[in-house]
Amino acid sequence: MNNIIEQYGYTDFYKAQEGNFNLEEKNLIPGRVIEVQRETYKIVTDKGESYAKLKGSIFYNDAFQSTYPAVGDFVLAFHNPYGEDVIYHVLERKSKFSRLDSFNQIEQLVAANFDYVFIMTSLNHDFNIKRIERYLTAAWESGGTPVIILTKADLCEDYEGYVEQIEQIAFGVSIIPISSVTGEGMDKLQEFIKPSKTIVFLGSSGVGKSSLVNAIAGEEIMKVNNIREDDSRGRHTTTHRELIMMENGTMIIDTPGMRELGMWNASEGLDTVFSDIEKLSGNCRFRDCSHGSEPGCAVKSALQSGELTKARWESYIKLKKEIRFAEMKENASIRANEKARWKSISKAQKQFKKDGSYYV
Repeated sequence: MNNIIEQYGYTDFYKAQEGNFNLEEKNLIPGRVIEVQRETYKIVTDKGESYAKLKGSIFYNDAFQSTYPAVGDFVLAFHNPYGEDVIYHVLERKSKFSRLDSFNQIEQLVAANFDYVFIMTSLNHDFNIKRIERYLTAAWESGGTPVIILTKADLCEDYEGYVEQIEQIAFGVSIIPISSVTGEGMDKLQEFIKPSKTIVFLGSSGVGKSSLVNAIAGEEIMKVNNIREDDSRGRHTTTHRELIMMENGTMIIDTPGMRELGMWNASEGLDTVFSDIEKLSGNCRFRDCSHGSEPGCAVKSALQSGELTKARWESYIKLKKEIRFAEMKENASIRANEKARWKSISKAQKQFKKDGSYYV
């Protein structure tokens, strides 16, 4: 074994899961998903890079609860030297970043198994505190460590004011202004640019994600598009999700720009980002205080005194409503899947009793 997969972050956390599967019988080997385009996957194993497809009888069978692979996932696959590899299982994730698919109203997994979440916003018209709060909520929920990257520092005469604004809402989070052009702040990123570590980039189009990838790599490995200066918006340079291995062994998951990030199952992340509000709520006279007309409401008192700004409170309420909505959708989806699963099993059992030709 040439340990390629270990260089891609295959640690003991994932190795320990191999015992749950009979690898030798099916000749399965571990791999990592490095690119996803619709239903086409590219994986890397100790055999090298190859395209792969899903094992149909496992992933497309209603009788099974299947977890579909995302970029960054570690999988167990059958290596086919003459064609596409076949993915049998997705291993338990150490971290994952999800959002609400606003069209289908379901969870959309963006990336998995990363160590750091680089929340990127540029020091121009793209800067938006509420959007940063939104990204932070999802980042803390993901299991990764958030780092806020303020790009294009060379185009901003005084970025300290931006940093101070973020410090008010990002407690304990590293905030690093950088310039991919001048190299300013790049030295401060070295704490996170380590071999076998994975970083996921999140941010709107035009914030400089591709430029930062190139700056870290020391060469142009990603295409960079210009932005419209009148509104600081850019086109989607990245059109699909992919994991990029740097020469120093750091891996970066780049994602298409997202101007809107729908919340999905992020209650713990919300509590972390808005810990100041959670602390105030704990000081209310009544445990079930709705922060409306009840006497002794610490939140209402903080709003009146200015200790808590109206904008931050409104942002908290908006995200909380979105998360509750997503939780309702998730619960409904679980119930529907479970119903379909048992229906499929019942159908298979009836077929087996009829001719003895179908096993579940």
